[in-house]
Amino acid sequence: MAMRVSVDPMSAEPSPRTSAPANEGGGTSPAGQASQLLRTPSEGTVREKEQGAQALRPHAEDAFAAELAALAAQDDRPRPACWRLSPWAVATYLLGGALPDGTVISPKYVGPRRIVEVAVTTLATDRALLLLGVPGTAKTWVSEHLAAAVSGDSTLLVQGTAGTPEEAIRYGWNYARLLAQGPSRAALVPSPVMRAMTEGMVARVEELTRIPADVQDTLITILSEKTLPIPELGQEVQAVRGFNLIATANDRDRGVNDLSSALRRRFNTVVLPLPESPEAEVDIVSRRVDQIGRSLDLPAVPDGIDEIRRVVTVFRELRGGVTTDGHTKLKSPSGTLSTAEAISVVTNGLALAAHFGDGVLRASDVAAGILGAVVRDPAADRVIWQEYLETVVRERDGWTDFYRACREVTV
Repeated sequence: MAMRVSVDPMSAEPSPRTSAPANEGGGTSPAGQASQLLRTPSEGTVREKEQGAQALRPHAEDAFAAELAALAAQDDRPRPACWRLSPWAVATYLLGGALPDGTVISPKYVGPRRIVEVAVTTLATDRALLLLGVPGTAKTWVSEHLAAAVSGDSTLLVQGTAGTPEEAIRYGWNYARLLAQGPSRAALVPSPVMRAMTEGMVARVEELTRIPADVQDTLITILSEKTLPIPELGQEVQAVRGFNLIATANDRDRGVNDLSSALRRRFNTVVLPLPESPEAEVDIVSRRVDQIGRSLDLPAVPDGIDEIRRVVTVFRELRGGVTTDGHTKLKSPSGTLSTAEAISVVTNGLALAAHFGDGVLRASDVAAGILGAVVRDPAADRVIWQEYLETVVRERDGWTDFYRACREVTV
């Protein structure tokens, strides 16, 4: 099992975050040897620096390094063991604000302040944190930024899937060394969770309820006893102060691999809600679209707030099953129509307007994206969408261009 490590927790030997391809015995593979012959060390260093500068999606601790540094410099409040910032500074990093020296911290999460405060204080205790909510409520986004602010590293991540093995949470083995030398510390491959335990950092488990139940329960001893037994060596790893774990779970996944009562008791659950008001959701979409557009070097386009407001209105009405004025009940499609999907629709629309339009975000630029988000079930959802167009959109003042654009891509 391959992973990025900075220090092997089972030994004092440092290991690089990136290296040439290696075989199972720990040596360089033929492909790696050939790669080394074709480039000098200086060329490799330059290339790695260029790749880091051109990362499509930098980690939170890299993208917002200046804000984190400014907060650390101004932060004079008590910090829990191994935390880079105090709980107050972590909450400020997520919610945004202005520091005494005038530095402006951009908001990473737009929502109730108390939710963020509860999440942060949970990490300062011996309880793990479970972020629960429907798709698109920024669970992964919040977990990444919490880990970046607390530990300065958001990469200790286990991605939950139906095929996630127990080794991804506990540890694995370098089988070449295991066969040659037998069970030993040198042959052990630590998981992100084990690394977090030994280094006093925050580990993340994404989509916990996607992981098989027997693998989920591997976390019980880790979270309750703060130890990870290694029976093959007759040893155990004890978590040092600063260790904690953030897990995310999807409301729509209930019944897939429900958490056992024993495991759920080890978590403090924080539910991330959908934005309360249309204005809040428009603000979230606008901010994220602007950030994504700048990271992708999309050509600047004039303000598209009107189209963003239309997309958000359509999503909220179909998601809630009622029009904004409350006069007309609607059927809801099978999709989630989350804020994250609205961000995707608008971002794609901006790219269309910039590259294939006149630089102005129009209804025709977002129509196809909305259709793709709404119509997930070609049979049932298409009927719901067409009914919504004819009974709501067609009759709405100022939406004629939007109606025509949606009709063109729907037929």
